[in-house]
Amino acid sequence: MIQDRFSLAGRRALVTGASSGIGRAVAIALAQQGATVVLHHFGDAAGARDTASAIGPGTVVHEADFTDSRAMSVFADAVGDGAIDILVSNGAIERRRAWDEVDEAHIQAHVAANFTALLALVARLVPPMAKRGWGRVVATGSVMAQRPRAETIVYASMKAAQLTAMRAMAREVASHGVTMNVVSPGAIETEATAERYRDAAFRQAVAAKIPAGRHGQPDDLVGAFIFLCSDAARYITGADLPVDGGWTIGDATGAVPRATA
Repeated sequence: MIQDRFSLAGRRALVTGASSGIGRAVAIALAQQGATVVLHHFGDAAGARDTASAIGPGTVVHEADFTDSRAMSVFADAVGDGAIDILVSNGAIERRRAWDEVDEAHIQAHVAANFTALLALVARLVPPMAKRGWGRVVATGSVMAQRPRAETIVYASMKAAQLTAMRAMAREVASHGVTMNVVSPGAIETEATAERYRDAAFRQAVAAKIPAGRHGQPDDLVGAFIFLCSDAARYITGADLPVDGGWTIGDATGAVPRATA
C-alpha cells in the first residue's frame, strides 16, 4: 500500500530547535507517523515541554547551545548513544544586521549554530545510519540561500553553505541507504516572526510577492518533511525543496488572473 511508505513506525527521530515554530510542528507530525521523537531546544524549556506534552509521555528532551562548541559536543555524544534513524536539523539563529555592521562575534555565532552544528551531528549520527543501511537527514534551509534579503548577509550565507554541504555529504552516503535533503521555507509565521505579521501592511506586502497570495504557517511544511523522512522519498537525495507558495518562481506582482468561463 502506498500509504505504508509514509509510515515511520519503529524509527527514532531527533528534531533540533523543537520548542516552537517549524521544529515543533515537524516533531509532532513525525510522532503522528509512528516515530519515537527526541527533542532539542536552547533557552525555551517551557516550549520544549509543551512539544513533548503534545507528543506524549516519555518524550526525551535535551537542551544545548549550538553556539557553544563544548555543549554541542556533549549533546552530540548524548544523542549519538541512541540509534537515531532520522535527523531533522532545524535549530538555527537569525540575527539581522546591516552588512556594514557585521562583526566577528555575529559571524561566529551564525557559523556555529547554522553550519558547524549540522556537520557535528551528521558526523556523529550518519555513520551508524549507513551501517544499518537506512537513514534520513533533513535540514531546514531557507529561500534566502537563493534570494537574500536586507540585513541577512550572514544568515543567508550560512543557509547557502548548509545546502552545499548537504549535497556534498549526500553523495558520500547515498549507496548506504541514507538520504540527505533540505526543505527551504519561504515567509513563515512563527513565534519568532509573529510580531511582524501582526502588522497588516507587512502582511499585505509579503502576500503581494507570493504567487499563492499569503504567507505560510509551520503546518504548511510538515508534508515536505514527512515525505523526505519516509520510504516514499527513498530515491531522492541532495535535493532542495522550496516550500514558499511560489516565491522563488518570481514575485506575484503584475500577475494576471486567468479568465473564468
